[in-house]
Amino acid sequence: MLMKSEQSTLLLIDVQERLMPAITHGQEVVSRCVTLATIAGLLDIPVLATEQLPEKLGPNVEAVKELCHQTLAKHHFDACPDGLVDSLPEGRQHIIIAGCETHVCMMQTALSLIDAGYKVWVVADATGSRNEFDRDVALDRLSHSGARIVTVEMVAFEWMRHCKHPAFRDVQMLIK
Repeated sequence: MLMKSEQSTLLLIDVQERLMPAITHGQEVVSRCVTLATIAGLLDIPVLATEQLPEKLGPNVEAVKELCHQTLAKHHFDACPDGLVDSLPEGRQHIIIAGCETHVCMMQTALSLIDAGYKVWVVADATGSRNEFDRDVALDRLSHSGARIVTVEMVAFEWMRHCKHPAFRDVQMLIK
């Protein structure tokens, strides 16, 4: 199944300033989340974010924060009990999810969204954990639970569908 831009919402989980130094390849994760959010902006796709206990872990990285339409503070690892589903735009059943930590907040949120009937794509190269083994096991579990595992480039080209898309050159510049 291909994701459709008009049915998509990008969800960035806990890309927080104080958390990212502990994440393996944290700067790459931040960079890919920024790229995804920038592409979403070019294609008029809503971008939502979460922050886990922002009063303790701080806000999301500024480059991520400025690209999001809404940021939801949460205390559950799974963002759904803290109001995520009510915050999602109506009529958009495709949730593209990235962020941290893959095996905790990102995975629990993705699994809850699947249970709630959403179609979920996890952007593997835009997720991170402190330990790569935890990340890899989480991606495997998510795949077996119905999430589709994708990359930033897969998302970009599926959202655009063809090289005649008005944003094609801008998107191509971002991913090269």
